[in-house]
Amino acid sequence: MNNVFWIILAFVIYIVFMILIGAFYSRKTQNAEDYFLGGRGLGGWVAAMSAQASDMSGWLLMGLPGSIYMLGTGELWVSIGLFLGTLLNWIIVAGRLRRYTIRANNSVTLPEYFENRFHDMTKSLILVSAIVFVIFFLVYTASALSSGAKLFNIVFGLDYKVALLIGTLVILVYTYLGGFMAVCVTDFIQGLLMLAMILAVPIILLFVIDPSSISATLDASGVAGGAASYLNLFKSGESAISWTTIVSGLAWGLGYCGMPHILVRFMAIKSEKELKKSRVIANVWNFLALGIVSVLAILARVYLFPRVGVLADSENVVVMTVKELFTNQYTLPFLAGILLCAILAAIMSTADSQLLVTASAVSKDIYADVIKKGKNVDEKKILWLSRIVVVAVAVIAFFIAWNPNSSIMGLVSDAWAGLGAAFGPVVVLSLYWKKTTKTGALSGIIAGALTVIIWDYIPFIGGQTIGTVTGLYSLIVGFIIGLAAVIIGSLVGKPATEEMLQEFDDVKFKRVNG
Repeated sequence: MNNVFWIILAFVIYIVFMILIGAFYSRKTQNAEDYFLGGRGLGGWVAAMSAQASDMSGWLLMGLPGSIYMLGTGELWVSIGLFLGTLLNWIIVAGRLRRYTIRANNSVTLPEYFENRFHDMTKSLILVSAIVFVIFFLVYTASALSSGAKLFNIVFGLDYKVALLIGTLVILVYTYLGGFMAVCVTDFIQGLLMLAMILAVPIILLFVIDPSSISATLDASGVAGGAASYLNLFKSGESAISWTTIVSGLAWGLGYCGMPHILVRFMAIKSEKELKKSRVIANVWNFLALGIVSVLAILARVYLFPRVGVLADSENVVVMTVKELFTNQYTLPFLAGILLCAILAAIMSTADSQLLVTASAVSKDIYADVIKKGKNVDEKKILWLSRIVVVAVAVIAFFIAWNPNSSIMGLVSDAWAGLGAAFGPVVVLSLYWKKTTKTGALSGIIAGALTVIIWDYIPFIGGQTIGTVTGLYSLIVGFIIGLAAVIIGSLVGKPATEEMLQEFDDVKFKRVNG
């Protein structure tokens, strides 16, 4: 039997297993809270691995190593920013958000939390939040689907658009069936698989590559500035790395406190004790994943260059390394298939979460809370509407990802900036500044989202966007403007009520059951 057969077999076994998990949890899903939060029953390990797996996506095993493979260790500033952001998010946001969503009338989604936290009777916060969710999560989901298509394209030689259809259907089926718990359990398994691959491949490469040849091979591969610059954290080619690149890379960490698909894991953890366990597990996983993937990208350039030359599409570097290593260097095609499933796992673990959060925004927040105003709402109807929205969002994201030349890194960057700038300042201040009000929250969400759209999409300067001209990541600008908007809006608008202040103190001093 040829190598492709064994790789296909590994993929089929993995995909069927994921779908069976979705089918199992579909029987346990009875209402909207089950579908969106799993009844707040996540254990520490599942919560931690699910949060990190849903965070990293195909970006971890395709976008990040691709950028390091091409440009060198100067690209590591994004990894550093993400590690610091993860650490602070678990320390600063996780515990308080979990308590506050319980105290705020057992809020199930982030928009619902905003409504209950600020006692918004007008439903404006829910509506605006849900609209921003849908806009940026469509782009984010498209990045995951594009990653899947590129994976199937290079592994099996499938046409990109056929591969895109297959990947979309796989993700869609188990998200549609099982909801939050299916997503979290599969994310847990996928997180372990990703970590196993990330650890195994670089270790094997170290035995295959002659360490003394690394510098010479990098030079021969044509890296800008030579191996010394390529391996220098403060160099980009032959030039010193700019301050805008460093600041922009570190700014990625700001996005964490505004990512609904990560924050919802904090809301779903079953106890404070489990949350402390999750914090340690998540940050150890993140440190290992980001650090070792960065090393893997460099070793892969050294390993692949004498065999296949310089890759035209750098985002396929990990896929090509695994294929070359386990089908040509060693004839272990089934193992190659299992390791390549780790890349599929990274993609699926984020796309499913994004689909679920978008579904909650439309069915729970817009339909149940805004249109129906929370009255006479049939839980079964919300559940079925959620599943319909999952399908609709997947279809729209499918067409956004239709272009085979779309950049995974670019799509993720845009969506991450939009969500982080819109919701990050509001989440942090809602938890730590008792004077935050509805006017401030609404101002912050709108200002942050609009800043990113203007910065990244509108060609103001000679046909170019401000982001392109300045080189500064829109997230840091949007976050600062969003933060200022929350503060100014809270100070000039109607002040917080005594009841809101009391709820804030209950959370601050841990006077919350559950």
